[in-house]
Amino acid sequence: AREQYDDALSSGQQAFLLEESSESSDVFRLSVGSLPPGQNASVTLAYVTELAVQADDALRFCLPAVLNPRYAPQDSGNVPQVTSAPGGSVPYTLSFSVQVSSPCPISKVESNCPLEPLKYINSDQTQATVSLSPGHKFDRDVELLVYYSGAHQPTAIVEAGQASAKPDTLMADPVAMLSLYPEFPAEVTSSLATSGEFLFLMDRSGSMDCNMHNGAGAQKRIESARDTLLLLLKSLPLGCFFNIYGFGSHHESFFPKSVEYNQEMMEKALEKVKGMRADLGGTEILRPLRDIYSQPCLPGHPRQRPAHTYAADGEVWNTKEILDLVKKNVHTHRCFSFGIGEGASSALIKGMAKEGSGHAQFITGTDRMQPKVMQSLRFALQPAVKDISVKWNVPKGVAVTLLSPPLNVLFQGQRALLYAQLTGQ
Repeated sequence: AREQYDDALSSGQQAFLLEESSESSDVFRLSVGSLPPGQNASVTLAYVTELAVQADDALRFCLPAVLNPRYAPQDSGNVPQVTSAPGGSVPYTLSFSVQVSSPCPISKVESNCPLEPLKYINSDQTQATVSLSPGHKFDRDVELLVYYSGAHQPTAIVEAGQASAKPDTLMADPVAMLSLYPEFPAEVTSSLATSGEFLFLMDRSGSMDCNMHNGAGAQKRIESARDTLLLLLKSLPLGCFFNIYGFGSHHESFFPKSVEYNQEMMEKALEKVKGMRADLGGTEILRPLRDIYSQPCLPGHPRQRPAHTYAADGEVWNTKEILDLVKKNVHTHRCFSFGIGEGASSALIKGMAKEGSGHAQFITGTDRMQPKVMQSLRFALQPAVKDISVKWNVPKGVAVTLLSPPLNVLFQGQRALLYAQLTGQ
């Protein structure tokens, strides 16, 4: 592709090239070449993404505006440069219009940016439009929260096959998306994890000293990470074990090994957390992860219940290497991750939770922090529901081919999405 792009430019043609980073799947580079002076180029990007469910059942869409520089360990080899315009200095504005369509009535849409009033397109309120107020500076991530009724009802959406596609192919067959919120018997979910080991991994690299966002009154990222950790610490069940690691260019732990959670140890840990600073240099997470994974689990306190919680801005390049390590240890450690501040790496934060059979949250301000933190802790305290199988009841002559990866773990109140190809008549 690069050769074709270079050939096109050398022959005077206009061309573009879109490249995905081999290390971090949330970073792309778009090159647009051979534009004569004074001419305009219009670039259209189309992508499909799942919307994350928030603690209050809203669906979250985020249009990223912030790409922070990524830290690379010294042995990372060739790392592409990432530049970022200082907040408020971008020479352009953003116009942004959204059409929302849902199987259920849409009750409201909220945003971290000023919005024009929501307008319904049809009488049953399942389709609506909303726009940003004029003059918005593209100086922060644009977050939309969509609320709709019947959020926990199972739904199935079928996309018809393309008539022009070759028969018996993916594009020719209908595909179903099934959205489920499984409910489990009370005896499965009511017992909190009094046994278990909680390991908290806190990013204390220099980038955590930056502001959460470019708006007025923004917290430092390290302050938000401390608040997140304090809330988690105060909510742990008595009798479990815990330890806290801080990392940067090197890492250190509060205790030589995990200690039992009681009033005395909690108060000691709270005082230490309040004194944590973004003073440990670069963002090198692999070493503390390897250290944690190399330690034997405590007898009677398996880590496959709650495992380590990771709070960071995710500004690293070696994402793939980190995710491979988390996946390798998923049978003994579950991972719950928090992305702190705008521009946090979605590939790293979501990837660690996915590969670690946990849950990911993004915290960009103080207004929604507590419900997000408590939701992740509720999931961590639950015994994981495993050995999941799905049975499809379909008419005779219709076959179902599952397109999704198998469901490895589910929590009470967590949505699951399944995709399947339907063949036959």
